[in-house]
Amino acid sequence: MDEVKKDELRREIPPEIVDRVKKLREEIEYHNYRYYVLDSPVISDAEYDALMRELKELEAKYPELITPDSPTQRVGFKPAEGFKEVPHQEPMLSLDDAMNEEEVREFDKRIKRFLNLPEDMPIEYTVEPKIDGVAVELVFENSLLTVASTRGDGYVGEDITNNIKTIKTIPLRLRKFDENTPDIPMRIDVRGEVYLNKDEFKRINEERIAKKEIPFANPRNAAAGSLRQLDPQITAKRRLDIFCYGIGYVEGYSFGTQWEILQTLPKWGLKVNPLVKLVSNIEEAISYHHQIEALRDSLPYEIDGVVIKVNDLSLWEKLGTKARSPRYAIAYKFLPTQTTTLLKDVVFQVGRTGAVTPVAILEPVKIGGVVVERATLHNEDFIKNLDIKIGDYVLVQRAGDVIPEIVMPIKERRTGQEKEIFFPRHCPICGTSLVKKPGEAIWRCPNKGCYAQGVRRLLHFASRNAMNIEGLGDKVAKELIDKELVQDPSDLYFLKVEDFMKLSGFAYKKAKNLWQAIQKSKKTTLGKFIYALGIRHVGEAMAQILAEKFKSLEKLKGATMADLISIPGVGEEVARSIVEFFKDKENERMIERLLSAGITFVEKEEEELPKILEGLSFVFTGALDNFTREEAKALVLKLGGKVSDTVTRNVSYIVVGKEPGSKYQKALAYGVKTLSEAEFLELLKEKGITLEKIKSIKGEKQEFSGPLFQK
Repeated sequence: MDEVKKDELRREIPPEIVDRVKKLREEIEYHNYRYYVLDSPVISDAEYDALMRELKELEAKYPELITPDSPTQRVGFKPAEGFKEVPHQEPMLSLDDAMNEEEVREFDKRIKRFLNLPEDMPIEYTVEPKIDGVAVELVFENSLLTVASTRGDGYVGEDITNNIKTIKTIPLRLRKFDENTPDIPMRIDVRGEVYLNKDEFKRINEERIAKKEIPFANPRNAAAGSLRQLDPQITAKRRLDIFCYGIGYVEGYSFGTQWEILQTLPKWGLKVNPLVKLVSNIEEAISYHHQIEALRDSLPYEIDGVVIKVNDLSLWEKLGTKARSPRYAIAYKFLPTQTTTLLKDVVFQVGRTGAVTPVAILEPVKIGGVVVERATLHNEDFIKNLDIKIGDYVLVQRAGDVIPEIVMPIKERRTGQEKEIFFPRHCPICGTSLVKKPGEAIWRCPNKGCYAQGVRRLLHFASRNAMNIEGLGDKVAKELIDKELVQDPSDLYFLKVEDFMKLSGFAYKKAKNLWQAIQKSKKTTLGKFIYALGIRHVGEAMAQILAEKFKSLEKLKGATMADLISIPGVGEEVARSIVEFFKDKENERMIERLLSAGITFVEKEEEELPKILEGLSFVFTGALDNFTREEAKALVLKLGGKVSDTVTRNVSYIVVGKEPGSKYQKALAYGVKTLSEAEFLELLKEKGITLEKIKSIKGEKQEFSGPLFQK
């Protein structure tokens, strides 16, 4: 060390600087706790950034004040040459699996037999989602994070301390944020699951594919790969997260139950999954499994089952462990969502906007209980970047109702007989030359007279949430276009009953029913009509927002880019799509014909609903009993409130129906107040609006056609 450096270290630091640095660290750690553990921040991002910036500046000026647990030290390590081995004070055992209810019930019976308990005596369990990630151990000594390691073989893991410190949800020092919180033990080894959320996994794979690198097969592999980076700077860019689920060795504190552990860890600054639950018996644990399985696809992270643990820790000691797994816990797994199969061929489909999508024809395979024979290949770039070929064995995944997709080819299984996939340059249906706009990955057929586009547009127009024409399904739509009875949706309104009798299987009665359904659809709402037009990027909610904003079709048609972008939720791409749609001469002609056929919109009567929800904003998720979601959104707008399809901390309420989606989990994370449908109706009632009041307003019944108005 040169003399200048020595002089710097010998200098006397003003006490007020030392105090300020200490206070800044405490403030930042407190706000980290509020943000990452409680999901309830009390300052803005800008204020937080200002605190961090000040601390960095002071530490740069006085480097001798830097400590290992300073918030600035999460990424400050040189790349390692390898990973040291770290023994676990207590083994990190894996869990036995159960694949069905009977195996779970047998687990419960085994425990009772082992403990000599009556078979009908209930045992209390904790249950939690089984995160599909990487198990790690965090060792805190005198509150300070000293070592972090992987599970390894259960007895010895790898030292990943520097990489773990890049994860912002992991505190570098445990703290008591509440006077009623137990004292922090002298040493505690915390177990958790490091994971990547789905959006981050998708982002990383998109980057890898663009660089022609092999994508990760699933978020678990991505998390493992990220934790084993020798350079912590790379790990930091991966935005890993963690849920803590238990402890190993502990010195200086004694827990009585697993539930006590799960309730105490967050009070020390450690993140625990908000979906953990205490249940009274094994049947409640099985019921919890079904509830979480229903939520599986809506969660922002991957899970592959539910972990069931005996709650009483004294019973853990009595039950003990087998060779590699404990007797007191089991993983009740879900059906797998990924498998491998043979890619037999590729066909190309044309959508209503002309988008050409490659579809893989697969050797039939069962995924998640469903037989899959086709899967999307997204676009030409996806095929090229992954180097997928006909004849490849491919990894296929399916989640819920999402279209199955190819994840990656298994190149190790290639025989040399595989064939290149050539993306067409002409529409596979009408032969028109395909076009691709700069910056886009999708090839499109520009021919609006294309048969495939016509069928898709017609089906969209007639769909339930658009014009709601009952009886106009796939077969009818195809035949209407095949027989040249319809070229665009406006033609529907100029057909006679006898025209429909030309369709296969249509006698007079069936033809008249379809004709009447078309006549009935003439009276609709502006929002449904806008959605029915099939404007690219304009879904149901956006159509409703546009209807509420512009009040009339004429005003929407005349809207400029600036007018549209000023609306919350409307970006430049959406705005451009709307403007271009209404400028198109063919679209203009179709709209004129639709209006001339007698389509009218339900107008507001003089009596309007009072603006009791002014200043409040709502998000709806899940299926409602008394409304469709679109009806509920329309009601909120009529009552002066705002609706959003995106959950932010500024949302007033999220109304949760049956089988809610990922919005519900985001709402929990952000601390947004949740309402059941009954509570939502009670809120309206408290403000003077009953269901009877809504029904009594003239004209409103036509706007709300769902179960709310059924007798």
